[in-house]
Amino acid sequence: MRLPPLALVAAGAIAFAYMVQLAVMLAGRGWIADASGHPLAEDFLSFWSAGRMALSGHPAAAYDWPAMHAFQQQLMGHTFDGYLGWAYPPLFFLIAIPLALIPYTASFLVWVFASLALYAAAIARVTRERGAALLALAAPAALGCAMPGQNGFLSAALIAGALLQLQARPLLAGMLLGLLTYKPHLGLLIPVALLFGGYWRAFFSAAVTTILILILSWLMAPDSLAAFAAHLGSMSNNFLTEGTAGFFRQQSLYGLLRMWGAGDQAALLAQGALLASTIMFVGWLWRGSRSLALKCAGLCAASLLATPYLYFYDFPILCVAIAFLWRDGCFSRREAGIVIVSQLAMAAFLFVDAPMGFAGALLVLLAVGERIAGTAVRTAPQPRTA
Repeated sequence: MRLPPLALVAAGAIAFAYMVQLAVMLAGRGWIADASGHPLAEDFLSFWSAGRMALSGHPAAAYDWPAMHAFQQQLMGHTFDGYLGWAYPPLFFLIAIPLALIPYTASFLVWVFASLALYAAAIARVTRERGAALLALAAPAALGCAMPGQNGFLSAALIAGALLQLQARPLLAGMLLGLLTYKPHLGLLIPVALLFGGYWRAFFSAAVTTILILILSWLMAPDSLAAFAAHLGSMSNNFLTEGTAGFFRQQSLYGLLRMWGAGDQAALLAQGALLASTIMFVGWLWRGSRSLALKCAGLCAASLLATPYLYFYDFPILCVAIAFLWRDGCFSRREAGIVIVSQLAMAAFLFVDAPMGFAGALLVLLAVGERIAGTAVRTAPQPRTA
């Protein structure tokens, strides 16, 4: 299977345009740091400042958002509204602390390009096509993750790596999935897939890795683990119930309904119904006899629909779903059209205050569903002529 040359040329041009835009913004002091060298209010600042707090011997203070806000204002050299809070379990300090050892601008660039390289390599490995890395870099979610310096590239690389190793190295796959617990809401459907697919070694490896991470976190930073546990309720209240970041930024059914004026309970009930539906879908798909690539594509797309807490920078995972769909077989014209429209919907988020990522994930899941239906038709017994 070869990717169409025209698609590679177009993807290369888009990825180059992204790089030019970021370079111009960096040179104009509109990205990463201002003219004085002080950090701008980007998400990466929460990683770097949490790492600095940990280096000072006070990692638990990162979960004290007023304290974090005051420290970030000190770093920025001025006041700013809102919070760039630390919302991760202590495991993520393993990344934040090394990054905090590097000057801010260099640290930002090292983080973005290192995680971007992992993501692009994972997509190329999934598709078995080097050129697919260009398509991954051209996805709107790539720009949406790079600009704030977020961790969506790392999440996508962990999921892709785990699924690629599932059959040959199930213990390694489980370890990678255990590391994904730094963002547990992205893995709600993964245990379902492993159990119904019969991947017991990977399941137990992931469980043991998660338990070991909790034990090590408790032994090395008990105050941080306790602070994170105590902080979970307020994080849910801030980001979901109160929608302090704006409901349109939540790329989920929950966010869409809240943006349309639905109450918290009604939106949660609807999201719960969608979660139940995705659980049944993934269980049915992974128990069946279809290809592992198609199962992985369905799992990745459904995982984005399952959680109420989802931001645009998490959507490199959608590119993993598309890559596995291609690994299963070349796209038909209809499938290619659906995938392109999904990416156009994602790009529209730059101009429309609405959870367009939800629409993008639905479209990719539609393409997976059509592939499943097509496979069922091809494998069904054909009537014999007399």
